[in-house]
Amino acid sequence: MLYISPWKAVAILVTVFLVCLATVPNLFPEKVVESWPKWAQRHIVLGLDLQGGSHILLEVDANAVRKEKVEALRDDVRRVLREARIGYVGLRARGDAVEVRIRNSADVERALTGLRELSQPLGGLLGGTGQRNVDVSDLGDGLIRLQATEAAMTERIRQSVEQSIQIIERRVNELGTVEPSIQRQGIDRILVQVPGLQDPARLKKLIGETAKLTFRLVDMSTDAQQAAQTGRVPPDSELLYEEQNGQQIPILVENRVMVSGESLNDAQPGFDQRTGEPIVTFRFDTSGGRRFARVTQENVGRPFAIVLDNNVISAPVIREPILGGSGQISGNFTVESANDLAILLRAGALPAPLTIIEERTVGAGLGQDSIEKGRVAALVGAALVVTYIFATYGLLGLFANFAVAINVVMIFGVLSLLNATLTLPGIAGIVLTVGMAVDANVLIYERIREEARNGRSAITAIDSGFSRALSTILDANITTLIAAVVLFFLGSGPVRGFALTLMIGIATTVFTAFTLSRLIVAVWVRMTRPAAVPI
Repeated sequence: MLYISPWKAVAILVTVFLVCLATVPNLFPEKVVESWPKWAQRHIVLGLDLQGGSHILLEVDANAVRKEKVEALRDDVRRVLREARIGYVGLRARGDAVEVRIRNSADVERALTGLRELSQPLGGLLGGTGQRNVDVSDLGDGLIRLQATEAAMTERIRQSVEQSIQIIERRVNELGTVEPSIQRQGIDRILVQVPGLQDPARLKKLIGETAKLTFRLVDMSTDAQQAAQTGRVPPDSELLYEEQNGQQIPILVENRVMVSGESLNDAQPGFDQRTGEPIVTFRFDTSGGRRFARVTQENVGRPFAIVLDNNVISAPVIREPILGGSGQISGNFTVESANDLAILLRAGALPAPLTIIEERTVGAGLGQDSIEKGRVAALVGAALVVTYIFATYGLLGLFANFAVAINVVMIFGVLSLLNATLTLPGIAGIVLTVGMAVDANVLIYERIREEARNGRSAITAIDSGFSRALSTILDANITTLIAAVVLFFLGSGPVRGFALTLMIGIATTVFTAFTLSRLIVAVWVRMTRPAAVPI
């Protein structure tokens, strides 16, 4: 077993060299690494607890999701009945249900048939259970109720969370920060951690805005100031406000959305060529550009309100048709606010409002303190282990210490290849791995010592020690690997960081113990032909 063919030895050394080489980008400043080829820029990212940054826990507004679901159901009921030319009255939402009364009793069955088509089986894993998204009931006297099921509401909340995660990730990535961590917690919560970002107010503003953009015509039939004072708003319009010079100016805006932000292809910050003020330019897709052109052609001379999250950004007058499918938004922007608005529009609107329920800012000083404490703990632990192994096993202990050092470098190499985020729990996992790597060598050397006591020659004892310790080491590491996998998939945040480094450490430990350590000992045996085991 101590004989290792030349090609196997070369394969082992090349593997060790390449994985260790992956740690090199971590030794240079980030500005230097940015000039390297893309494939060579992979490095370890320090987590929030090591370099500081912003930590925000968000909660999706479940009530808003439920309300939107019911409103969509009500619109579907209206559409179905109108397409079937069935007269109805009293269409309204009540809780999680929609009720409608059919005028003519002869149309009730036909209405029920059409409305039952709105009840569809839930997709995904629930599809085979028979659960549906809507329960349709005939309450008698022409009254029909459509109840959105709890399973459908839960699924809609889950989808909203998933959509929100994708949109938040796009928004945060556009800030240029390094490796943000955005993950789901529970049913309706999202954890956002952005290492290196020391401006939590900007982060909160960026990810907290729904960013629902609409283009709507201004209602000129009534004076907006008078409507704000009397509270008399036309039924097909709503009263919104535009901020001008620090004051909230009322504007009557039609409810009908002429063009929505969903049709945007791109949005970029820029400067007005005439005034030099910051603006946001936008471009629609093909269908949005056609609608925008038609609206501006038909309403020359009318104010056109640009509404973001029920606030009027600006309401310019349409001077001439805009046929190119692009335009600009101006509204007393600063350079930063124009850039942030462009980011919001490019990333898309959130499906539901988000509430901040927890926020923390970790300062760079605290992060540096964490690094120093982690480094001291790791160095002290490693020094004690190295000293003990060398004192106990002599020359073979020296070989073991060299293999453990290579093992640690390989862990950092694998983390670099994965662009993994290193946190304090991750450092704890590496320190634990050092102990496990030493434990593997202890099992091998104790087995060698036992074989030597039984009268075997030095070479035979060393060979037998490596061979017979394999099953014990594999059993111990596989059980630990199972625990680490469970922690990784069921845990979150710091727990996952600990589990990741532990899994990588287990793999590199088994590799170094049974390839690198054995290769070193085999070379030493071939060169010295020892007469006794040097323990």
